[in-house]
Amino acid sequence: MTNQEIFELMARFDASTITSFKLTTKDATLELGKGTAPASAVAAPASPAAPAPAAVPAAPAQPEGPCITAPLVGTFYAASAPDAQPFVQVGDHVKKGQTVCLMEAMKMMNEVQAPCDCIIEAVLQEDGALVSFGDPLIRYREG
Repeated sequence: MTNQEIFELMARFDASTITSFKLTTKDATLELGKGTAPASAVAAPASPAAPAPAAVPAAPAQPEGPCITAPLVGTFYAASAPDAQPFVQVGDHVKKGQTVCLMEAMKMMNEVQAPCDCIIEAVLQEDGALVSFGDPLIRYREG
């Protein structure tokens, strides 16, 4: 199983309503859990007055038009180095397979490529932003 596949599983698990997940292959076992105590833990007595849950912020509006989305959970980089020019800018014409940004996860850099010949309409993330799997990165139009 590749790191990218593991990150995709983690992101999908995080976005789901399930609280535990276990995957066993011949080489490894991956166990994910959220909001649960270990099975051997003793349950704490219930508090008489539980605080009200915090308000969940509204999900950001989805941009109009097709977008290149994050293939994994990681850090978005618009350029190959802090002092380098961005891979793409608004109005650029790019070819299918051309690198449009980088995603860093666990100290590994992953190139994100254009899915088709297109024109960049907007870069939707700030350089250095932490993004989740499926977050829109760049809006484009075919052309």
